[in-house]
Amino acid sequence: MLKLEHVSKHYHDFSLNDVSFEIPEGMIMGLIGENGAGKTTCLSAILSTIHHEGKIYLFGKEKDTLSFEERQDIGVVFDENSYSDLLTIKDIEMISKALYKKWDHDYFMDLCRQHHLSMDKKIKEFSKGMKMKLNIFTALAHHPKLLILDEATSGLDPVARDELLDVFYDFVSDGKHSILMSSHILSDIEKIADMITFISGGHVLLSESKDDLLAKYVLVRCSEDEAKKFNSNDILGVRKHAYGVEVCVAKSAALNMNSDPVTLDDVMVFAARSRKEKR
Repeated sequence: MLKLEHVSKHYHDFSLNDVSFEIPEGMIMGLIGENGAGKTTCLSAILSTIHHEGKIYLFGKEKDTLSFEERQDIGVVFDENSYSDLLTIKDIEMISKALYKKWDHDYFMDLCRQHHLSMDKKIKEFSKGMKMKLNIFTALAHHPKLLILDEATSGLDPVARDELLDVFYDFVSDGKHSILMSSHILSDIEKIADMITFISGGHVLLSESKDDLLAKYVLVRCSEDEAKKFNSNDILGVRKHAYGVEVCVAKSAALNMNSDPVTLDDVMVFAARSRKEKR
C-alpha cells in the first residue's frame, strides 16, 4: 500500500535520515515520536509537499507517476480545520462532490448524522472536536484506499476518540484499505495500530508489529549493579530514580526477575532517552 525506501530531507537545522518502512494492505500503522522528531517531514514527503531524496511507492507505483485519479485514493486529515469558518456542511458536501469522482453523498451524510454534526450551522460555530470529525468524514467519504491522519484525534474527548477508532476499524476491515496515523495520544495508537514506526531525531529507531514490540520488552526495577549485568544489546533504555533504576529490557533477558509489561509510552520514552544519551 505504502513503502518508503531511504527517504531523506535536509534542512539547515534538521535532517530526516534514511527513513524506510512499509504498510501492507489492511493494516494501521502508528507513526510516533517526540515533537520535532521528523513525523511531519515524513508525511510531507509522502504527500509531495516537499522535495526529498529516496523513493516512495503508493499502491505499487512510484508516487510521482500516479495519475490524478490514483491520487484521489489518498485521504488526508491534518490537525487543523481545512475549511472556511463561513461554510456549512452542505456547502462542503457540494464542493467535495465536484472534486472527488468517488464521492459518496449517503455515506458522508450518515457519518455526520451519527456523530451529531449540524447540517446548517456554520463551521465557526463548531467546537474543535466537531471540526476534526468533519475533516475525517470528508476524507473518508471519497473512499480512499489509504488514509493519512496527522494528530487527527487530538482535539477530541475520550468518548469521541473511541467512536472514531471504531470508524477507522471499519475502514480497514475488508483488508483492502490502510491507515498511517501520527498521534501524540499513544493510548489511541496502542488500541488501534497493527504496526508501529518510531522516529526520533530524524531516524527510524524501530518499525515492527505492535504486538511483537510490546511482547519483546518488559520494565524491570532494580539496582544499578543489577542493571549492569544485562547485555547492552538487550536494553532499550534506562531511567534512574531515587531507589535505583528502571530498565526497559528484552523479556528474554529478565526471565527470573520481577517485571511489568511495557506500554508504547514506555517504549518511546526509554528509546528516545537512550538515543539522546548515545549522541
